[in-house]
Amino acid sequence: VVSKLLAAADNDVEKAEHGIIFIDEIDKIAKKKNTNQRDVSGEAVQQGLLKLLEGSEVEVPVGATSKNAMVPMVTVNTRNILFICGGAFEGLDSVIKKRTESSSLGFGGKVKSKEDDNNIMKRVVPHDLVKFGIVPELVGRLPVITVLDELDEDALCRILTEPKNSLIKQYTKLFKLDNIDFEITEDAKREIAKRTIEEKTGARGLRAIVEKILTKLMFEAPSDDEIVGIKITAECVRGEAEPEITRAVSSARKK
Repeated sequence: VVSKLLAAADNDVEKAEHGIIFIDEIDKIAKKKNTNQRDVSGEAVQQGLLKLLEGSEVEVPVGATSKNAMVPMVTVNTRNILFICGGAFEGLDSVIKKRTESSSLGFGGKVKSKEDDNNIMKRVVPHDLVKFGIVPELVGRLPVITVLDELDEDALCRILTEPKNSLIKQYTKLFKLDNIDFEITEDAKREIAKRTIEEKTGARGLRAIVEKILTKLMFEAPSDDEIVGIKITAECVRGEAEPEITRAVSSARKK
């Protein structure tokens, strides 16, 4: 972990000692509930992270990609490195529900709204993370706990179009290789975002939906010289219509 930070800092130890390390999928190293199983990537990995997080001097190879390479080592102090740990924490909501919800039976029972379910993760406390399987020492060394909002329709539409290597830009480039103009309407983008939210597949689910609409065209369009434009509408996404295809009058297109 620290060697990658050192490499990003051009092997400048002083710069690396004031860097940021983001550890993703931290929830995957939670302790196994069933003690009979071997906990290979669980508690032991968390214990290994403890010393790194609280600040210690670690020896790191300089410019080595291989672990056993015979290269000089430098000492990096992790005391001033900012560690950010993130993860989906699938199943944490049920741990919070167990703690916060009392029985809703009888006259005095609390009626629960659907909105409460959406905001359940915002009620997380350190003890919930311990119940989930993160060791108390690790939770103590990560004092700030924050919850990110789920991606909404607007955010998913932006993901579709705005990033440098966005999905729409990729397909536009692919079709451009065959001299075909690719266009997707705003309504179609919204419809794709809506379907992704319904299927609960997140930003990665956008590709599956677009792929489903375009797979047939991706195979057929390059071999059809008359096709010069493809337009995707909201009806296409809903499965009510086929993509709109613009054809040239003559087959004078370059191959």
